[in-house]
Amino acid sequence: MDTLQNTLDFVRDLVWGPWLLLPLLFGTGVFLTIRLRGIQFRLFTKAMSLGFGRRSRGTGEKGDITSFAAMSTALAATVGTGNIVGVAAAISVGGPGALFWMWLTALVGMASKYAECFLGVRFRTRDTAGQLTGGPQVYLARGIPNKFGRFLSVMFAVCCVVATFGIGNMTQGNAIASNLEHSFNVPPLLTAVVLAVGTGIALLGGIQSIAKVTTYLVPLMIVLYIGSGLYIIGVNYQGIPDALRMVFEGAFTPMGATGGFVGSTVLMAIQMGAARSLFSNESGMGTASIAASIAQTSHPVRQGLVSMTQTFVDTLVVISITGFVILSTGVWSGTDTATMTSVAFSTGLPGTWGGTIVTICLVLLGYSTVLGWAYYGERNVERLAGARAAIVYRVVFSIAAGLGALAPLTLVWTFSDIMNGFMAIPNLIGLVLLSGLVVRETNLYLKHDPKFNATAQEVDAFMGAHPGALDAQIHHTVDLTSSKPALSETGSAPAPRSDDDAAAGSGARA
Repeated sequence: MDTLQNTLDFVRDLVWGPWLLLPLLFGTGVFLTIRLRGIQFRLFTKAMSLGFGRRSRGTGEKGDITSFAAMSTALAATVGTGNIVGVAAAISVGGPGALFWMWLTALVGMASKYAECFLGVRFRTRDTAGQLTGGPQVYLARGIPNKFGRFLSVMFAVCCVVATFGIGNMTQGNAIASNLEHSFNVPPLLTAVVLAVGTGIALLGGIQSIAKVTTYLVPLMIVLYIGSGLYIIGVNYQGIPDALRMVFEGAFTPMGATGGFVGSTVLMAIQMGAARSLFSNESGMGTASIAASIAQTSHPVRQGLVSMTQTFVDTLVVISITGFVILSTGVWSGTDTATMTSVAFSTGLPGTWGGTIVTICLVLLGYSTVLGWAYYGERNVERLAGARAAIVYRVVFSIAAGLGALAPLTLVWTFSDIMNGFMAIPNLIGLVLLSGLVVRETNLYLKHDPKFNATAQEVDAFMGAHPGALDAQIHHTVDLTSSKPALSETGSAPAPRSDDDAAAGSGARA
């Protein structure tokens, strides 16, 4: 086991080292931020309004689930153990400075999240089974219609399927089991059995069932967790200045060992901060676009902005609260990372309420994360092996969720970091190559609807036959295994359209 762990540590350090994923991740985020003229900053209030305020309920929008349900599903896959256990792991290994690099990664990552979710809607289509589908496995093949695009698409799909057993499965089960045992003395074996059976039953309902669960569960748990965290921070307000000092000093200067803390370098803080930030908010990883691609929306720009808020909520709100609770209560050194946040909340809240609240939130959010990632994996299995293979995947995924409750935590986290990195690489390359399309079509939309007041019918009218009008291909199927996946409505030349069809806009023509 030690040999396997050492090998995985070596591969993780190589993938997340200063010469591969770190510059690619930061570089892509900065590149897209510049090209999109800081869209995450200048349109932030609009994005929050579209996501949480005056969400469009007009007729004419196409998709399988509401825009809010799509965002909740993506949040379900992001807000989970990464926000509770992942932050503790980052601070434990990388020091308090890791929190700063989580923030920075998230800020530039918001532009990456916008671009990938824009592309998810822009190139969405129906697969050979007739189901609406989208995401990197689709837009990499259709947006870059050559051998390289197909290679990136397949690479992403393979890595995503494997990664679902780490980030979206075994880590969640492991954290759930650890905290249930710590708070309620629940045997891990019992947790494993219940989690495996519960996951299998939930997956039978498909995305509609998953969306219904996450739409109600995720906002409730986030509010409960945030409220408890803010209370602790308020009670321990005197420790906030010292916590901020540790974060900013640790981000740029090495920190020596303190108690059980083994010491940290600046590179380790950067590495752990970026890795755990990506693990948590998935910006640049491309997975959120899989849920965004089936959302009911009138234009890719709108869904891109709505999805962009996921990163803000996940990292700049939930993770920040977790980090300050851990630092202000002083439990960040010498505590088991699996239960560090639970101990911090127990320290900050009266009686045993703290640990109970964290455990309840972690169990429910962790379980919703399992469901969200199951959908991601299923769509990519279908991309690789067809619809029938999804049934086998559901069974294997459910069993693995239970096994994760019994697996060594360190081994599981390291494996997840590696697969997250491998999955992000083809998506980040694709985002750079398709950035011109994203910028061009974003500017075109904003020119006609800068205040986002247009109805779905008005959007269709002003977009007309322009490339980037809402993807009409969702009424057709596209064979992603072909040498040149279809970019027009029919897969070759666009079919003649009636006046009613013309009003609906063009297809997704690159």
